[in-house]
Amino acid sequence: MCMFNLLRKRPRVYSKIENHIFGIITELLKLSSTDINSDELGGKYYLSNEEQHFKVTIMSNDYVIRLTNTRDSVAEKYDKAFVEDVLKAVKEEKHRRMEVVYDSINNSIEKMAERLHNTLIESNELETQKVRHLEKTS
Repeated sequence: MCMFNLLRKRPRVYSKIENHIFGIITELLKLSSTDINSDELGGKYYLSNEEQHFKVTIMSNDYVIRLTNTRDSVAEKYDKAFVEDVLKAVKEEKHRRMEVVYDSINNSIEKMAERLHNTLIESNELETQKVRHLEKTS
């Protein structure tokens, strides 16, 4: 039983700087005004929030994160595991936002289809009534 405890992966402990960087990025991701863009082939991810005057560039291939605001700009190389954790948070939020957009588009299409279907049903009922009326009068 002790052997399994030794093999169990311990949660990664971030340095103070990593905690702050991770906190900045997660706080930015919480804001709907933060844009998330990516160059997946180049392994670059971009966060931009004009209201907060903040930009973040994550260069996943080099494990570099650049933070820029109106006063400061710093780019540092970080531990691979840390950058992968940051990227996971960014990708999850990007995916969540895409799901929201997809659901909205799907909902709009569903409402349009329902409206068109109901219009067609009403039109067919009117046509049927006209035909019946004409048959009765002839």
